[in-house]
Amino acid sequence: MAEKKDRLPPGQYLTKDLPVLHVGSIPHFDAKTWDLKIGGLVESPLTLDYRSFQMLPRVVRESDFHCVTTWSRYDLKWGGIPLLHILAQVNPHPEARFAFIQCDGGYTTNLDIEALRDPDTLLADSLDDAPLTTEHGFPVRLVVPNKYSWKSAKWVRSIEFVAEDRPGFWEMRGYSNNADPFAEERHE
Repeated sequence: MAEKKDRLPPGQYLTKDLPVLHVGSIPHFDAKTWDLKIGGLVESPLTLDYRSFQMLPRVVRESDFHCVTTWSRYDLKWGGIPLLHILAQVNPHPEARFAFIQCDGGYTTNLDIEALRDPDTLLADSLDDAPLTTEHGFPVRLVVPNKYSWKSAKWVRSIEFVAEDRPGFWEMRGYSNNADPFAEERHE
C-alpha cells in the first residue's frame, strides 16, 4: 500500500468520520421482495433474491474512500461480492462498455466496465466487520475505491450493461463521468 502522504488526493482532507450523504430518503428494505437484477448486453442475465445474494462467495477488501465534497477516509474494510464474480456469471457482450446502476429511491450512476473489473470493486454488504447500516447503503452498495464516492451507489437494485454511456444522477448535473479523485475530476 502507498505511503499515507501519497494516498490523499489533491484538494482532499483526511477525516476519521464517515459522513452520511445521499439523495432522497432512506428506502425501506423487505427481504421477501428485494432483488438485484443484472442484465442488458450480457449472455446470462441474473436476478438474485436476498437469500441468493447472501450465498455468493465473499471477500473483504481494505480501501480508501474519497468524497467529492473534499473529505477522504483511509482503510475502510468492505465485505461483499467482487464485481469480477458477477461479470464472470453474466458474461457481458464485447460491445458492453458501460454499466448503468439503478438504486432504490431513484438514484443512478454510470461507470465504464473497466471500473467494474477492478479487483477492489465490490457489491458490499458489510463495513468494518459489521453489516452495513441503512444510512450507508444496506442491504447492498457498490464500492468503487478508485472513483469519487458518488460512483459507490447505495441501495443498488440493478446493473445494466450497455454499449453507449448514459449519465447518472450527478453526471446529469455536471459532475465528471470519470470521477478520478487523483486527477480532481469533480465536474465536467
